[in-house]
Amino acid sequence: MKILLIEDETELQKSIEQYLEMEGNIVEVSPDFHHAQQKIAIYDYDCILIDITLPNGSGLDLLKEIKLKKSKAGIIIISAKNSLDDKVNGLDLGADDYLPKPFHLSELNSRIKALIRRKSFDGNVEISINEIKILPNERRVLVHNQDVILTSKEYDLLLYFISNKNRVVSKSALAEHLWGDNSDRLDNFDFIYNHVKNLRKKLLEKKCEDYLTTIYGIGYNFKTQE
Repeated sequence: MKILLIEDETELQKSIEQYLEMEGNIVEVSPDFHHAQQKIAIYDYDCILIDITLPNGSGLDLLKEIKLKKSKAGIIIISAKNSLDDKVNGLDLGADDYLPKPFHLSELNSRIKALIRRKSFDGNVEISINEIKILPNERRVLVHNQDVILTSKEYDLLLYFISNKNRVVSKSALAEHLWGDNSDRLDNFDFIYNHVKNLRKKLLEKKCEDYLTTIYGIGYNFKTQE
């Protein structure tokens, strides 16, 4: 998952970033209101973690901007302000969850996973698309009940395709999702072609249908009939 962490406490910021990256996520960090505004305006995320009290502004105002953008990101407020009013305001403005500080990082991680399951996969712990089965908690993929050994990027690519099935996904969107802000420094998207080619090859070797359609000059479409 691609996650934006909006948090100004340096130690907590580093702890959350390291923990979520160890879980296989791409984590971008914004330490203040204005930096977060720029990130939200330019990039798309699967999940956004927002502290309410930020330098130069309020996380609740950022929440309003996210909703005006019609972002599909799941939003979790993480805040030391544990008053009922703050919780109600945040949820009424469109936050999906509210986690008061202090909290265990394992709980935050579980809430993020549960939120993504609800928003992208109808709350299912297992994701099934015809003969493909994905077990996100294990980062495991099976085709016709046979394990498919994928690299980390190939796994993330497959999950992104399935969460956007029957839609055209541009190469730039894939690059941004898999490499975060670093995608801005890439000269071309040839590496996307190589990852897609390897993913397709591994799926076909397990007698999987070829769901991937190349839209030349644009990107890909994972077409499936369930």
